[in-house]
Amino acid sequence: MLTAKKLGRLARSALVELILAFQQRVAKLEQRLKELEGRLAKNSSNSHHPPSSDGLSRPSPKSLRRRTGRKPGGQSGHPGRTLQRVKDPHHIKIHPLKVCSQCGSRALSREPVLDYESRQVFDLPQPALVVTEHRAQIKCCPCCGEEVRAQFPAGVSAPVQYGARFQSLMVYLNQQQLLPYDRLAQLCEDLFGQPLSAATLAAANERAYEKLEPFAQALVNQVPQAEVVHFDESGLRVEAKLHWLHVASTTELTFYGVHSKRGTEAMDAFGIIGACRRWVVHDHWKAYFAYQQCLHALCDEHLLRELKFLWEEGHELWAQQLSQLLLDFHQTRQKRGALGEGQFKRALKRYRAVVRRGRYRHPRLSSDQGRCAQSKAANLLDRLEDFDLCFLAFLIDERVPFTNNQAEQDIRMIKVRQKISGCFRTLRGAQIFCRIRSYISTCSKQGRNILEAIQLAVIGKPFIPSAPASGP
Repeated sequence: MLTAKKLGRLARSALVELILAFQQRVAKLEQRLKELEGRLAKNSSNSHHPPSSDGLSRPSPKSLRRRTGRKPGGQSGHPGRTLQRVKDPHHIKIHPLKVCSQCGSRALSREPVLDYESRQVFDLPQPALVVTEHRAQIKCCPCCGEEVRAQFPAGVSAPVQYGARFQSLMVYLNQQQLLPYDRLAQLCEDLFGQPLSAATLAAANERAYEKLEPFAQALVNQVPQAEVVHFDESGLRVEAKLHWLHVASTTELTFYGVHSKRGTEAMDAFGIIGACRRWVVHDHWKAYFAYQQCLHALCDEHLLRELKFLWEEGHELWAQQLSQLLLDFHQTRQKRGALGEGQFKRALKRYRAVVRRGRYRHPRLSSDQGRCAQSKAANLLDRLEDFDLCFLAFLIDERVPFTNNQAEQDIRMIKVRQKISGCFRTLRGAQIFCRIRSYISTCSKQGRNILEAIQLAVIGKPFIPSAPASGP
């Protein structure tokens, strides 16, 4: 029989268990609240989120780079670009002087001209389409008696059609200036008085895509030969489904490819990173590390944003210290170039010392603990330890940049394209866009006139870049 004393002990025991359960629940809720607050605190300055995701609450942009001490604008010695006079103008208009501005005399019309003061005005001619009619002669052969016709020039295949220059302009405005079909059709009617159908514009893009086949093959062969190749990927809506735009670029070449997958299946299909044997720069997407035949360098700009978040939101002092150390290393590299072996060992020692300070707060899980959920700080520390040489690759080889900005800048245009025109309705349309944009970006990097380059592509003579020089 339970006594009052036993009942009291049981009640106290149950109460203690209830309190402990509540404490565990509160701890979990606090952890969850911290995670949700962390998500809300993320923006383009302290994470991988794009600026477009910041919304109206976007914070004032703050660069992670240090001040250089230079004033804004063009620096001393930088060549300015302004409108320059030409030696041989297309037209010359003479403005006669008949009345003296000093005394009002009207006898100047009979006086000889002593000199001219000239001013030049640069303007556009009245836009108009020039129609050329091709007439192929038809004759009767006196030998065989058959009626024969002359051949039309290559490219003249329809009773009525647009010429190569007009098609090139349409491709340029649609693919480089990103004008949607409807606005481009309106532009043509306003400028040339000629209505234009979406099918005509699509056919011009299709023609350029097919003529750029030799360029596309050369690009896949030449990009892996570069000393440093930058890789990135971004989501792309195609046929109302998520696809991925992949970019592989150098300072002179740009490759774009679209695929339904983000990882190695897509990378193998493009055949670029698998052929790289030198440096590849990326942002730690794990699929890249499946290719061990090349040297991997990680983007430190991404790392700085992650460290900024941990310092500002998690008050992780080691994160601020590591960020400062990386900026010091970057400044040293800019001034002195790549470090020698002894200098690099000392830099690596300082790097690891800061990482150890973070480990005091976030110990690494042992192998017998299995896979457990970790904090963002612990996950980042794992990467900092496992890939320290990849993060510090810019100190080893002066050809390796501090950031992956080359790929990020090259992939940015697709986000602009999506904002203007939305998703691609067909996979074929996305593939056409990628190939033409690859050509446009490559020509721009190599200082070629983009419109002229597109004209060459439309007539079947695209610009083919030369292979980069091989280094050590």
